[in-house]
Amino acid sequence: MSKLRVGIIGCGGRGRAHALGYKESKDVEMVACADPKAENAKKLQEEYRVPKAYSDYREMLKKEKLDVVSICTWIRLHHEMVLDSVKAGVKAIHAEKPVAPTWGEAREMQKACDDAGIIVTYCHQRRFETRFQTARQLVRDGAIGQLTRMEAFCSNLFDWGTHWFDMLLFLNEQTPVKWVTGQIDASAPREVFGVPVENSGISFFACENGVMGMVATGEDHGGRCQIRLMGTDGLIEIGVPEGWQLRVLRAGEAGWQIPEAVKARETLNGTTLATLDIIEALKEGREPELSGRKAMMATELIFATYESSRRRARVNLPLEISDSPLLTMLESGAIGPRKPA
Repeated sequence: MSKLRVGIIGCGGRGRAHALGYKESKDVEMVACADPKAENAKKLQEEYRVPKAYSDYREMLKKEKLDVVSICTWIRLHHEMVLDSVKAGVKAIHAEKPVAPTWGEAREMQKACDDAGIIVTYCHQRRFETRFQTARQLVRDGAIGQLTRMEAFCSNLFDWGTHWFDMLLFLNEQTPVKWVTGQIDASAPREVFGVPVENSGISFFACENGVMGMVATGEDHGGRCQIRLMGTDGLIEIGVPEGWQLRVLRAGEAGWQIPEAVKARETLNGTTLATLDIIEALKEGREPELSGRKAMMATELIFATYESSRRRARVNLPLEISDSPLLTMLESGAIGPRKPA
C-alpha cells in the first residue's frame, strides 16, 4: 500500500501532538499543514519536515489530495472544517475534542462522514493510557465484583467532561445510557476555547446494564481523585498523574493496592497511540478505538445534561434537540451572571 497523505489543520500544541503520532507511523507521509498564524505553521513545518505550509486550509484541501486530515483548531471551527474535508474526499478525519458547540452540529458532522464512508475520530486519547486500560481490565476480571456505580470529577462538563463521559463509557464497555438528569450553574462568565461552560454542575445517568454514573464539576472538583468505580466487592480510584495514578481496595485485603502495570513509565503518549490506531484502522477496515460513534455517545451526555437543566426534568435518550441548551439559556438571559438591581 502506498503511503497515506496527511495534512494537519491547526498547527498549535495539539497539531504538533498529532504530527508526533504520524511521525511514528511508517505508513504515512505528512505532506502539508495549514494555520492562519504563519509562525505556528512554520514551527510545525520545520519541526516535522513537512513540505508545504498554507495559511488557508481550504487551499490545502484543494491542492494536496489528502487521505487523512487532522483538525486541531478551536471548537467552533470543527463543523465547517469537517464538512469541507468530507467534500475534499479524504478517507479519515482525526479531530480534537469537544466535538462541536451544539448537538445539531455534532450530528451533522457525524452523518456527513457516515454517508461518505469516511472514518472520523475525536481525540479522547486517555483510552490508550495504562491507568485507564488497567482499570477496565480489573473490572473485567471481577477485581471489585460487579460494577454498580461510576463517579468522575473535573472542572466542566464540556471540555474536560467530554473526556470523563467518554471514559466512563469506556470503563462500562460502551453500554448505552437510558436517561440523564442534571443541573448546571452559570452565574459567572466562563469560557473554554471560545465556548461558554458552566461554573459547576452535576450529571447523573443510568446505563442499560444497571450501572449508574455521575460527573460532578467545578473548580473544587475532587482534588486528586478524578474517577471512582464502585463494585459489590471493592473500589477503584484513578488519580492525577503525579503520585499514585490508580489504586484498588478489594474486599478481604488490607488497604489500597497499586497494580504493577501503572507503576511503569509510559513509552508512547495517548495522542500518539490514538493517531497510530487510526492508521491501523484504515489499513484493516475496522472501527478505530476513538470512533465518532463512541465520541457521539459522550457528547450526547453533555448536551442531555444541559437539556435536563433547561427542562428541570429527566431527559430520556436519544436526545432530540439541535442546539446547546446552555448557549441558548445564556443568550436568552434565562441563566447567567446576575444583573445589578
